Amino acid sequence: MAESRHVQVLIVGSGAAGLTAAIYTARANLKPVVLAGLQPGGQMTITTDVENYPGFADVIQGPWLMEQMSKQAEHVGAELLYDLATEVDLDRRPFVVRCDSGATLTADALIVATGASARWLGLESEQTFNGRGVSACATCDGFFYRDKEVCVVGGGNTAVEEALYLANIASKVTLIHRRDSLRAEKIMQDRLFKHPKVMVVWDHVVEEVLGDEMGVTGVRAKNVKTGATQDIACHGFFVAIGHDPATAFVKGKLPMDEEGYILAESGSTRTAIPGVFAAGDCVDKVFRQAVTAAGMGCMAALEAEKYLAALGDQAVAAE
Repeated sequence: MAESRHVQVLIVGSGAAGLTAAIYTARANLKPVVLAGLQPGGQMTITTDVENYPGFADVIQGPWLMEQMSKQAEHVGAELLYDLATEVDLDRRPFVVRCDSGATLTADALIVATGASARWLGLESEQTFNGRGVSACATCDGFFYRDKEVCVVGGGNTAVEEALYLANIASKVTLIHRRDSLRAEKIMQDRLFKHPKVMVVWDHVVEEVLGDEMGVTGVRAKNVKTGATQDIACHGFFVAIGHDPATAFVKGKLPMDEEGYILAESGSTRTAIPGVFAAGDCVDKVFRQAVTAAGMGCMAALEAEKYLAALGDQAVAAE
């Protein structure tokens, strides 16, 4: 028979947001359970060198950082379940979450911290050099390409923002776009076109990431109109074609924007349903940093603790 159990706080997601929420709620003696998924640790598990997470003088590895967060959460009393949330009922109290294993969990408070994943081009060579020159986050990895040449692929706000950020670090930035115009906001396009370090390659798609045992050496791009190819030299290749929030299991259950990001109150992690909180990259499509996700996880935990305390006060008053 599939497991059925009740918990005070259920956290869905085991990235920086979910694990930080677990640490805080566990220390508040709320005995949280974390649905860690099948690949615990979130985006940080596919990040190699991490140099911008506070507290470490030397470069650390993303998987190691998430392993330490997991151990810390368990050490203070959180329980990690390696299962996936597939369906939720937020109209009932307690909330009901059904899992891929067949287990059913009920919870007095729910924290959604499922994150988001970068969209990739789908090239085998892109995955081969992921972490060795291929990245989906200029803020995370741009520092490693100081005074080097880099390429960015994309045509929206994200791609232009990444290119402009990298232009302050790299010696040259080549933006590759499959069309003959950008989708980014006009003011951002103006900044991009005026920047002396940025060059735009129009009407091209990236067919292959080139490299050797040391990492990326360039990309091969094809003109979509003529079919001609050219190799563009670079040390770093940044994919900026968007992100997909992992929120399908709460679609139709919580208010979201048109891209599927959960809507939370400004300056809070509270959603439209009391007792349901959302933290990390499933809410935040602006910063997308491990440290901001961790901060939101802390906020969600404190708000969940406050919510449960109020529930307890109401129960006492009703007696």
